[in-house]
Amino acid sequence: MTVRSRVTRSTVVAGLSLAALALAACTGGTDASDAAGKPLPTITGNPAVTINVFAPQGPDFNLAKNEFSQKMTQMFNITFKWQTSTYDAGPAKEKRQISLASGDYPDLYLLIPWVDQFTQADLLRLANQGVVLPLNQLIDQYAPNIKKALDSNPDYKAMATAPDGKIYGMPQWVDCYHCSYQGKLWMNSTWLKKLGLQQPKTPDEMRTVLQAFKTKDPNGNGKADEIPLSADVRDSLIPYFMNAFIYDPQGTSGNNNSALVLRDGKVDLQANKDGWREGLAYLNSLYKEGLIDKGAFTQNADALQQQGDNTGTVILGSATVLHPGIFVTLGQPDGRDKQYDAVAPLTGPNGSNFSAYNFPSVPGATFALTNKASPEVQIQSIKMLDYLFTPEGEINGMFGTEGKTWAKPQAGEVALDKSVKPLYRQIPQKAGAKPPNTAWQAIAQYNNTADFRAAESINTDIYNQAGYERRLFEATKLYDGKEDKAQVYPYWKVWIDPSLGSEVATLQTNIENYVQQNALQFITGSKDVTKDWDSYVKGLDGLGLKRYLEIQQTAYDKVPK
Repeated sequence: MTVRSRVTRSTVVAGLSLAALALAACTGGTDASDAAGKPLPTITGNPAVTINVFAPQGPDFNLAKNEFSQKMTQMFNITFKWQTSTYDAGPAKEKRQISLASGDYPDLYLLIPWVDQFTQADLLRLANQGVVLPLNQLIDQYAPNIKKALDSNPDYKAMATAPDGKIYGMPQWVDCYHCSYQGKLWMNSTWLKKLGLQQPKTPDEMRTVLQAFKTKDPNGNGKADEIPLSADVRDSLIPYFMNAFIYDPQGTSGNNNSALVLRDGKVDLQANKDGWREGLAYLNSLYKEGLIDKGAFTQNADALQQQGDNTGTVILGSATVLHPGIFVTLGQPDGRDKQYDAVAPLTGPNGSNFSAYNFPSVPGATFALTNKASPEVQIQSIKMLDYLFTPEGEINGMFGTEGKTWAKPQAGEVALDKSVKPLYRQIPQKAGAKPPNTAWQAIAQYNNTADFRAAESINTDIYNQAGYERRLFEATKLYDGKEDKAQVYPYWKVWIDPSLGSEVATLQTNIENYVQQNALQFITGSKDVTKDWDSYVKGLDGLGLKRYLEIQQTAYDKVPK
């Protein structure tokens, strides 16, 4: 399972280009050349190199002692010097920015999308400064598996390739099916059964169910302690409900806060339309009845999980999250984590029955070489990355050591896609055990194709912990195809002109923050969705919405159709 989806930089001194570095080096023949026609070295074998790497490190892991790090040392003759940040996105991003601003940056950045990574605008700016190096020739000469992945996947190639044709960093390709439909709602089926209710299919039916959760003591403890509906600041409840009134493309895992859509080929914003207002009015009515937890818009994921893990009695009726493991610890002795099932998109009063499609990969880069890297370091780094693009490399990189944390399937095991032969299976770890320091996990998740994911051996019991990925896979079928394909804005292919980078970043931040803040004010009642709506719409215009849409349109028009 893919884990969820958890400033302006000072100018740094421009360094040597890839061509200059190549000329400074080496021996051997060539079979590639840079933009100026100067050759890159061909290096056979794996000469010993030391690579300074910046990477996030989880609290239970040690990259320096990690078994996969040791495997990379043995395979590619690499000595790693690690600079590490944490999995906390804010501090991780700040530490990366400080490293660049100070000039004390590494040879290589290896990042995780849901923690922190380079944006497309970052890459273009740093490329203009000479800080990040183009990878095209390295890929052509030393990385056949990367080249194959890009050439066989137009979306991946478009996401990785800047408008000038250069690849300034590699993004991860994560073809996570269940991550592609983030706006799910998971509801307590045990409570529904006890109350004699069915899963709701409309906003009115949803209100009836939530009212019953609040007032009819479904947990049977004689107390009015039930929370009908909750969420957290990253796992927003707005998109699931909004899609019953208007197509809302927003994600719920922090990687797409944009309400941009295409309308007859023109970039537009949903958050100033009548359907958006109707959706906010509906959510406000639920909030006023006490059917939405007051902490749903302010608490973090840990606080939400405390509600799901409440000691003794189950108190949480439903939550809008990517997967249940966000709000309840899996494998609990009382089996409460098995009580929750996904609810299909609601059909609203105007017939809207949408689910938001969210591109599961994040544009930008998680692998970026800097001008501190010698030619030998560049070559060994790209070879190492190329290994991660093989099935063997990805299995070892993501899951660790064979026999400890993964194994080859045994006879009778079934792949996630039952029509294919299983390729690997993860070995479940004992509850409460310290995570094994065997894998790079999300750092290594590059060529994570649908075929690769479908070949994992998964238990056929969806409520068994070993069948959890299948549970998510099956649940996602309720949402798949409910997106309005004509309105999906392919932001992952859109590269903004670097001369407009600062302007568009400011506009985007201001507009998205304004939309989110006002949505919460309308839902919680500090603003009136009828009286204050026109003022809200004018406020968007005052933030430069027209200019923002113009910039996005110009960039979108350049995307190959």
